[in-house]
Amino acid sequence: MKLDILYKVLLCFLVVLSLTSCGQPSSNNDPAEAISAYLLALVHKDVNQMINRSCAAWEAQAQQEFDSFAAVTANLNQVNCQVTGQEGDTRLVTCTGKIIANYGNEVLEINLGDRTYQVIDEGGEWRMCGYR
Repeated sequence: MKLDILYKVLLCFLVVLSLTSCGQPSSNNDPAEAISAYLLALVHKDVNQMINRSCAAWEAQAQQEFDSFAAVTANLNQVNCQVTGQEGDTRLVTCTGKIIANYGNEVLEINLGDRTYQVIDEGGEWRMCGYR
């Protein structure tokens, strides 16, 4: 009998724990975090996450960016993104750090500070929607 009660309490605890973890904020709740997640998906070669992190108008470009990194090993180096402006409904995000891409014996460093990312709220989530 006591074991049955203990089992039910443990089961309730696990259900509550799993429900609270489902409610954790996603990285799409902040424009800067949305860009960080997009860049991470890029270097991890996760095209589905790249497209999920993109606005509808950027999805084809996300696929092209994925294709351009398909044959390389890439890593993020000291990336930090923050919102630096706003134009209408678009948030502007700049990042520091680099993407380090290895093409065989050649190493290419892409300075993320050279771009300003455009992020829009689409479907209730911040999504990558281009850069300048």
